[in-house]
Amino acid sequence: MRSARRKKTVQARVVDGVIRVSVPERMSKADEDRYVAQLVARLQRRRDAGVIDVAARASALAARYGLPKPASVRWVDNQGSRWGSCTPADGSLRISTRIAAFPSWVVDAVIVHELAHLAVPSHGPAFWALANRYPRMERARGFLIAKGLPDPDDAGQDT
Repeated sequence: MRSARRKKTVQARVVDGVIRVSVPERMSKADEDRYVAQLVARLQRRRDAGVIDVAARASALAARYGLPKPASVRWVDNQGSRWGSCTPADGSLRISTRIAAFPSWVVDAVIVHELAHLAVPSHGPAFWALANRYPRMERARGFLIAKGLPDPDDAGQDT
């Protein structure tokens, strides 16, 4: 919906199960289409992420594969070049909402990858020994590479 009051910002929200996007009245049709597509995709990712209790999943995976339990785990929208990230110093994991609609074994692989970073921050042999405890890790890495955006800090790894 175009708004005369809105000057620069674009807003999207769900109202009665319908996504409503407000754009400035003077915005070009091309810009409107681009913003609408981006915001609708973001809201859909948030909806998909809301279905998965990522903290409970991380706790279960940590126990199953003998990895450190995280202090906190949350979904985030602001990771444009990563599937997940970890801060070992405080035990926090952030998982990109972009993977919420991926198969569960891929989501689990990303979580296990980040859990392994709680023990080993780098991507050396000790890290991969932990991460590869997840039996579908290699398959999940192939899936993510096929999606066109491998984790940038995995570049050059041969496992």
